[in-house]
Amino acid sequence: MSEGKQPLTEHVIKGNRGLDNSKLGWIVAGILAVLVVVALLLWATALGKQRGLESLRSKLDDANASLASTLADNQKDKDQLVALQTQVADLAKEKATDAQMAKGLEDEMRADLESKDVTISKLQGKLTVNILDRVMFDSGETILKPDGETVMRKIAAILAQHPGLKIHVIGHTDNVPIRPEARIRFASNWELSSARALAAVHFLTEKAGVDPRRVGAIGYGEYRPIADNSTPEGRAKNRRIAITILPDELAIADTVPAVKPADFQTQPVVPETPEPPVK
Repeated sequence: MSEGKQPLTEHVIKGNRGLDNSKLGWIVAGILAVLVVVALLLWATALGKQRGLESLRSKLDDANASLASTLADNQKDKDQLVALQTQVADLAKEKATDAQMAKGLEDEMRADLESKDVTISKLQGKLTVNILDRVMFDSGETILKPDGETVMRKIAAILAQHPGLKIHVIGHTDNVPIRPEARIRFASNWELSSARALAAVHFLTEKAGVDPRRVGAIGYGEYRPIADNSTPEGRAKNRRIAITILPDELAIADTVPAVKPADFQTQPVVPETPEPPVK
């Protein structure tokens, strides 16, 4: 055998080399597996963080939207509060203006009208001019006397400056029954008081220029006395025309809106066809 050739040694060396290569392969495979697992863990962690970040971003967007909505609602509430405060201030100014106008109207009427036969009173926002019947009418009559016409013209002139006011003309009598010979014209004091109120209304609207939509007539007869009917002086006070002046919202006669004639639809009247007689 030659010294340079050692078959057994070469076989052992080759065996060791094969073993080392096999172990190396397994080690590499193990390392690769570990790296894959680590990479998967890192990827999963990153994916979870990304999803968490997206969830947080979505929640943040929702919170921003809710905050914006809340701020908008707050601004809307502030705007409404400012509008209400403005309305309250306007109403206060309007009320003050109305009160000043009412005071001016009362003062003007007292200066121009008040006398022993014409008195001015104010109750619950209503201004009333009481005119004794001896100024307005002769006994048992409904035709205005010259002095009554003068008072009516003064009242109309003052009211022309206050177009937003309504006028109720109210007739009153004492409790003395209508004389038998006068019952052909007036069945009772109701008819007499109503006729006198209407006479004043006709004068105001037809001769003194007052808008008819502002005026109403009422007759209370003997049932709203202001004095004792058992004395001549009391009966004289009860025979009167009361002109009540009040704001539009207090006018009882205006609870139903006015309707213009043009608002009605006129339909032709078709006569009914008579049914044939039953035989």
